[in-house]
Amino acid sequence: MCPETTQVWHAGHALPGPETADRLEGAAVNINSTRDPAFRFPLSLRSPVRFGIASCLGCYRVRWCFVFHGVSMSASGNRQLQPSASKGMEAFSDPAAVARYAEGPPRLVPGFADLQRMALLLLAESAGESSRILVLGSGGGLELKVFAEAKPHWTFVGIDPSAEMNRLALATLGPLASRIELRDGYIDAAPEGPYDGATCLLTMHFMPREERRKTLSEIHRRLKPGAPLVVAHHSIPAGLHERDRWLSRYAAFAASSGIDPDKAAAGSAAIGSKLPILSPEEDVELLGESGFDGISLFYAGLTFRGWVAYRR
Repeated sequence: MCPETTQVWHAGHALPGPETADRLEGAAVNINSTRDPAFRFPLSLRSPVRFGIASCLGCYRVRWCFVFHGVSMSASGNRQLQPSASKGMEAFSDPAAVARYAEGPPRLVPGFADLQRMALLLLAESAGESSRILVLGSGGGLELKVFAEAKPHWTFVGIDPSAEMNRLALATLGPLASRIELRDGYIDAAPEGPYDGATCLLTMHFMPREERRKTLSEIHRRLKPGAPLVVAHHSIPAGLHERDRWLSRYAAFAASSGIDPDKAAAGSAAIGSKLPILSPEEDVELLGESGFDGISLFYAGLTFRGWVAYRR
């Protein structure tokens, strides 16, 4: 779950036009929402709702805060939306919100675009021209779009806990969504495979150690022998002073990218206190314990590290 580091960037009234609503309703039939039938499409996207959009400095996902007929609810990109708070609540998505979401990661993750490009190159080293790739933490669709545009014969399975974020992914992907199956849930929602490769970008830092171990083991089980896994997330050297020093650098980077310095500092402090961030040594150890070998560091950006590893 996102730490309490969100800051509202925009709040107002939104009423999607018929063309937007029709396009999103038509696209969303690709989502497998068996875990949350209340959010299956088609749903009306034309009811006026008041909403706020916020960026969580911990996960770089949009956090949605809705008011439906006076009843508040919220959902982040890393936790499934709970519809039970109010009967008749309707899902909402808007291309303008997708555009705002896409602004966040480049401002907060050093070399974000290059991280995605490197992940693609590492997958392509082993995956053939007609490959099937598992993308864990697919909400928003940014890396899926990069991968699908570069590899027109690849197909993908994207998994994300948030139905809302998967809907954002569909709006981001547009016609590319025809080659992508999106599922709401965690790793156990992923089809068995086998897959030619997998990615998990900016997601693992939300998982406690044992949950990471289970997730990595389940990814390993679904990959073909020799297939790569590309991961990247917060990974900070152990030691109180080391952690504080790197988190301070992260906050400085966010501020240099246009984030209010006080908000950047508050977000950095919350990340340090609330996220179960491991050290690089612990991350490598978990990959090995989960059955991967050939583990290599390919990316380092302040508090972030990225590794490629291969199924034995």
